[in-house]
Amino acid sequence: MKIVLNHKCNLTKDEFLNYQREFSKIKTSHSLVVCPSSPYLALFNLENVALGTQDASIYETGAHTGDIASSQLKSLNVKYALVGHSERRKEHKETEEEIKKKIEKLLEQGITPILCVGETKEERNKGERLEVIKRQLSILNSFETKNIMIAYEPVWAIGTGLVPTIEELDEALTSIRFSCPKSTLLYGGSVSDENIEYLKTSKHIEGYLLGGLSLKLEKLQVFLELC
Repeated sequence: MKIVLNHKCNLTKDEFLNYQREFSKIKTSHSLVVCPSSPYLALFNLENVALGTQDASIYETGAHTGDIASSQLKSLNVKYALVGHSERRKEHKETEEEIKKKIEKLLEQGITPILCVGETKEERNKGERLEVIKRQLSILNSFETKNIMIAYEPVWAIGTGLVPTIEELDEALTSIRFSCPKSTLLYGGSVSDENIEYLKTSKHIEGYLLGGLSLKLEKLQVFLELC
């Protein structure tokens, strides 16, 4: 099972180095990906763990201050990249077209994009969940989706302690599978060691995208044992 750990905007340099030392003690047979903050990509040295990044540029190298090109990420041995995370969509006003360009650049470099999709609380309440997911996936129509992972992350579930019902999960993931039959499907949003047994009853989850739990190594070890 694929487990992707998103550190978001957390940890100082010393904290990250200590995290790696402690993380090296983790025992699991699952396939792990760690996505640290960008300043620490070059410090990554974990064995048997793939390196991921939390974002990528729509541009190639050049006069694009503050951007990190996919070719630069490749040179750091980055294997996976989150794209379209709800926090990027909201805080940086990312458009579907920009997300599509990022996926294109990543694939050109052999980096696996992990496209995040999911509805807000308001969209859920209006019964628009599947329409939102379908719209967000529509940018993949021109790609071979076997090289792209999809993370279903309901925005209302991120950091709230709430998770969808199994019926909602299976309905959403079935819809995603119909659009992307060859993609690996992840779930993210308040995943914990306390609700993993519940989430495991879903028939379609093939991995998890973890946020807060990724920084709590004792709980993460328990989660991995139960997963």
